[in-house]
Amino acid sequence: MQEDASIQSRLLLSTERLIYAGGINATGMDAIVKASGVARKSIYRLYPTKEALVAAALRERDERWMQWFIESTSEGEPRQRLLAIFPTLRTWFESEGFHGCAFINAAGEIGDPESDIRAVAALHKQRLLDYLKTLTKACGLPEHEEVARQLLVLIDGATAVAMVTGQPDAADCAGGAAALLLRSVTPSNG
Repeated sequence: MQEDASIQSRLLLSTERLIYAGGINATGMDAIVKASGVARKSIYRLYPTKEALVAAALRERDERWMQWFIESTSEGEPRQRLLAIFPTLRTWFESEGFHGCAFINAAGEIGDPESDIRAVAALHKQRLLDYLKTLTKACGLPEHEEVARQLLVLIDGATAVAMVTGQPDAADCAGGAAALLLRSVTPSNG
């Protein structure tokens, strides 16, 4: 049973790396077999379709990415944590192999809005939004849910700009906008 878990883990990680680097449609099953070392028959025993495999790989990425993101922004008061988002993103943007948001990329490749892959992408964005709502609520911001949605747009916008332009300072620009946003909605103390 442990061997099956190891095979599955290797398969999902290889699939995720390939689709993140090259896209879903450009990644064939032959490449996945070769990179993972898992036989095609075993792959289809675990995942009956490529879509199911990709969705599972993206779910694994969601878990890892959210854990990293939350841990990277867990120091200080809620407002400091919100502002820490953008230096955290810059670190990610500067990392080797950065190819933008895997979930936006995947959703952009899949035309079917009912696809499992699109559902995983939507789930990731919802989890990120929920985290932002927790922080904006802890800041005591009026209309904290709307502020969280605006921060999500800044995060995704910075990620897209950094991917397209190769300029990690998109995180700095978004961080500046976030600071202005937070100042504009912070209740004054009298």
